[in-house]
Amino acid sequence: MSSNERKRREALVYHAKPKPGKIEVVPTKKYSTQRDLSLAYSPGVAEPCLEIAKDIDNAYKYTAKGNLVAVISNGTAVLGLGDIGPLASKPVMEGKGLLFKIFADIDVFDIEVDTKDVESFIETVKNIAPTFGGINLEDIKAPEAFEIERRLVEELDIPVMHDDQHGTAIISSAALLNALEIAEKEISEIKIVVSGAGSAAMACIKLYSLLGVKKENITMFDVDGVLHKNRTDLSSMQMEFSNAKENLTLEEALVGADVFLGLSVGNIITPKMLLQMNSNPIVFAMANPVPEIDYDLAVKTRKDIIMATGRSDNPNQVNNVLGFPFIFRGALDVRASKINEEMKMAAVKALANLAKEPVPEQVNIAYGETKLNFGKDYIIPKPFDPRLLTQVPPAVARAAMESGVAKEPIYDWQRYEDELYERLGGDNKITRLLLNRAKMNPKRVVYAEADHLDVLKAAQISRDERVCQPILLGRREVILELMQEIEFENTDDVIIIDPKSDEQKEQVNAYAEIYWKRAQRQGITLYEAQKLLRERNYFAAMMVNEGDADALLSGYSRSYPTVVKPILDLIGMAKGVSRIAATNLMNTSRGPIFISDTSININPNAEDLARIAKMTSYIVKMFGMEPVMAMISYANYGSSKHPEARKVKDAVQILHEKSPDLLVDGELQVDFALNKEMLQSKFPFSKLAGRKVNSLIFPNLDSANSNYKLIKELNKTDSIGPIMMGLNKPAHVLQLGASVEEMVNMTAVAVVDAQEKEKKRQAALSI
Repeated sequence: MSSNERKRREALVYHAKPKPGKIEVVPTKKYSTQRDLSLAYSPGVAEPCLEIAKDIDNAYKYTAKGNLVAVISNGTAVLGLGDIGPLASKPVMEGKGLLFKIFADIDVFDIEVDTKDVESFIETVKNIAPTFGGINLEDIKAPEAFEIERRLVEELDIPVMHDDQHGTAIISSAALLNALEIAEKEISEIKIVVSGAGSAAMACIKLYSLLGVKKENITMFDVDGVLHKNRTDLSSMQMEFSNAKENLTLEEALVGADVFLGLSVGNIITPKMLLQMNSNPIVFAMANPVPEIDYDLAVKTRKDIIMATGRSDNPNQVNNVLGFPFIFRGALDVRASKINEEMKMAAVKALANLAKEPVPEQVNIAYGETKLNFGKDYIIPKPFDPRLLTQVPPAVARAAMESGVAKEPIYDWQRYEDELYERLGGDNKITRLLLNRAKMNPKRVVYAEADHLDVLKAAQISRDERVCQPILLGRREVILELMQEIEFENTDDVIIIDPKSDEQKEQVNAYAEIYWKRAQRQGITLYEAQKLLRERNYFAAMMVNEGDADALLSGYSRSYPTVVKPILDLIGMAKGVSRIAATNLMNTSRGPIFISDTSININPNAEDLARIAKMTSYIVKMFGMEPVMAMISYANYGSSKHPEARKVKDAVQILHEKSPDLLVDGELQVDFALNKEMLQSKFPFSKLAGRKVNSLIFPNLDSANSNYKLIKELNKTDSIGPIMMGLNKPAHVLQLGASVEEMVNMTAVAVVDAQEKEKKRQAALSI
């Protein structure tokens, strides 16, 4: 089976399992008792019904309307698939709903309407509109999309936006403003050539005109050629920009052009055409997946080019996810009656300005950059930039208020920003950041149990996703048989090793000799060393030690102690570290939380707890976050004199004295640590008062291990870990029976750990 066919099957399984679809409805109120149910439904539900009957605006007070958007399509222009019908468009609409939720915490119902008739579609949407706080139109073909949106904006009193048009227009407008600044060109003087005249292209040009581009300086092409006044097949909006001579070609139009905007098909721009453009040409080649000109070819052809594409593997990705979640967030939060031009322009300027601000380290880490800076390769923010949620919605909300379409103005902007920060939790952004970072510089990862099917699947996914270069340890014949079963193909870069085979005897003996020379004074004989090195975990650890691999993963099928011992024996602790520990990253509904020590230290003393906290802070920083750490106890700030509470208090004192810049405090009960309002109220003197804690250091293994597993099972929370801390080289121990997804995530952890340790070694050598 080809890799394309395998990816096709993976996509189908993803959408089908463990249950069909990508979104679900989740209750937001208690429902466990008869009293709860009587309030949720009859008879209690009658009261809010009566209040809404008195004043329909009360629907925003008593129902989910104010945070609910409909994603609506008739399936006539789905992605690059064309007119595939409403039901076939449903996976895309569900996907759009997922993006709304994870980027802006907006709930979505996807609605597929079975009609191509404009009037019928408009009437359907108008009839269901009372349910929603906003309408996102999606994948509707032009020119019908123009009329549908125009009518619904006029006839409804809630925000309506056709994202295919305005999302691309808003993002590319922000990119254009910044590109022009870098190119030192005036927007009123530039000459623009556009390939494509569909809904997205027309929306882009309309917004560019509002920004200051002169209509007479715009030349547009569609599949039938240049737009000119003598054509009879153009819409009224297209006629507005049909200024060109009748027989003009795309190549001729690009002579002396300043900007090329492509929303058409791939590979239609040649190097010759690019060379004929003006100095510092701005090229937005946004056809997907193949741009109008390949990025590498373009930058090789013109050193002065400023380029954007729709692809995530090129700089300056024009991605609609930079726009629609945050525009609707701002519109909903002031109960705007529409999304007007002022609100779109506010989003444009907020995005453009954000790209000029210093980039958080979390974003640099996610994209494998030393430091992202405003310039040719960074003219618009990255999709994973957390500041998008706190900067774009307020700009949109202010514009709605100033333009008179906001029904519920915001007065306390600091409180609003705090509320937006709270919405940043509740998804797996941190996992996506981790995987992206690993892909920037993949490392060689040894899988010590590769003759287990799930381990091999994790290695396959990690290799296919360019997270790592796998080295597979185990019985060769079993691994090869399993590889055939799961169609693990194109394995020229995959190394398979069986340490017990005759083929590996020479390597085993060489490793054993090295180990014996190090351990002979600890009672290890050469024979014992040779015997141990035939064991996978010892062999894997020695591979990492000797630079034949960059990291190792083991523990899927073996007990924790049997896996940790070889790692400690061979790899050992990092310089200056007297005790190793482990932390688990929990992707909770309130955001990522690190829990330590979940695997190693049974009952650490105060000094050990302080060391565990310090090591945890390094891991939190490795994930691009500022550590905000609570030292957990059953007591709060000296309320108990018991030795178990006292040791936590002593650990905090050690940290405050030796690491005064570290945001850590305690001893604290878990609820006070996680409820910043309660902590602020009762203990305003705390270093954590008013802060959102992201790391919990528990006083012993019992509490840490039990709590992380409780959170994981009760809340179905994703967990990454245990992440080993304090080792000399990257080695991580999987949970017994870990899932494929957990092992892929741990692969990324191992790779990022290897990247960080490599940086430290290089820094030490340069001193």
